[in-house]
Amino acid sequence: MELLHKARELSIYTAYNTNVDAIVFLKGETVQKLIDEFGATAVRRRMEEYPREINEPIDFVARLVHALKTGKPMAVPLVNEELHEWFDSHFKYDVERMGGQAGIIANLLANLDFRRVIVYTPHLAKKQARMFVDKPNLFYPIVEDRKLTFKHPREAYREGDPIKVNRIFEFRAGTTFKLGSETITVPFSGRFIVSARFESIKIHTKSELRPFLPEIGGEVDGAILSGYQGIKLRYSDGKDANYYLKKAKEDIILLKRKKDIKVHLEFASIQNRELRKKVIYNLFPLVDSVGMDESEIAHILNALGYSKLSDRIFTYNRIEDTVLGGKILIDEMNLEVLQIHTIYYIMYVTHADNPLSEEELMQSLELATTLAATRASLGDIKSPEDFKVGLKVPYNERGEYVKLRFEEAKRKLRTREYKVVIIPTRLVKNPVSTVGLGDTISAGAFTSYLALLKEKGEL
Repeated sequence: MELLHKARELSIYTAYNTNVDAIVFLKGETVQKLIDEFGATAVRRRMEEYPREINEPIDFVARLVHALKTGKPMAVPLVNEELHEWFDSHFKYDVERMGGQAGIIANLLANLDFRRVIVYTPHLAKKQARMFVDKPNLFYPIVEDRKLTFKHPREAYREGDPIKVNRIFEFRAGTTFKLGSETITVPFSGRFIVSARFESIKIHTKSELRPFLPEIGGEVDGAILSGYQGIKLRYSDGKDANYYLKKAKEDIILLKRKKDIKVHLEFASIQNRELRKKVIYNLFPLVDSVGMDESEIAHILNALGYSKLSDRIFTYNRIEDTVLGGKILIDEMNLEVLQIHTIYYIMYVTHADNPLSEEELMQSLELATTLAATRASLGDIKSPEDFKVGLKVPYNERGEYVKLRFEEAKRKLRTREYKVVIIPTRLVKNPVSTVGLGDTISAGAFTSYLALLKEKGEL
């Protein structure tokens, strides 16, 4: 609780992606209806083809069944805007709320009473704006009379701005259904995200605001940037991913111009290998911190040419492989700190000269997993007092095994030039929701990391 109190003294900027999350709590019979609609044979055949994006309904059903079978959280882009009607006719949404990493993190930090939270998204429709919490410490930057000013997002919306809807299918361990003669039981709770990727939604800073990014950077202690998975390889107006990544690089440089603030990039699944590679090589070297899950580090290593190591992480999920992958990443991309979150543990990989001790790094991870446990228990975090709920959640049953495997990994690998720390996660058996847990971990870890640096006079 003391570290959270220190972190709440910080001011944070977060951008770019916000959307409406339309959530469905999946039941076995709903999945069964979908399989029956298309036929088990057709679904199985499409599962083998493993579509990387959703162009037609059967693509969705195939990837959903695959996610349920493995029990792993997944996100697949929806590229056909015409499918909105199909989804809306097949599902009744149980909840509609703030989605997108930047939006989720802004609401979380505002509710935790951080000193100042500045959130930016290039698209702010009225429905989206209303999903921001009504807190006096939350601001949206706008330009009026050629001057930078700040308003609450609810007062800063623009008529006619496009809105992005992501559909999230929450599934529970133990859910069963049949795929032909095969009975499938979902092994872990998680979610399957159908993320809308349309041309109308751009990931960038609008031209009138860009000159003021150094001023925004001067007003905060750190920035959390996300949403780059929304960039498309090519656009119908002739622009491409390189154009938007060049702008993204300039944004980071501008944010750091007045004051060398720490910048965290929250990485999310990018299905296209070419685009993934572009994001990694363009942006990772400019930021100080990156957060991701274990499947994302495997994807990144694959894009960097470490395909055997990537395959081992996907297949065996061994801690030693993740540590090795983390070492490669911070060296090749010159990162200050890498944070990897999984269902059973959270890990930091830094260089040995990091100002924080291993004990302090563990305190930071401890705060992160407690925040996530709070969110999983309550569905949302409404105030700093909620943190106490997470403190009551026990560490997962594999905690001791995780520590044992980590010590083995350290003995096998050369880690003298690094600080590598790991803690087991506090795991909620029946979470109210799993949406935003990774974002909560990353926001908690990064802000507590900054708070500890500040205390040492390193920020």
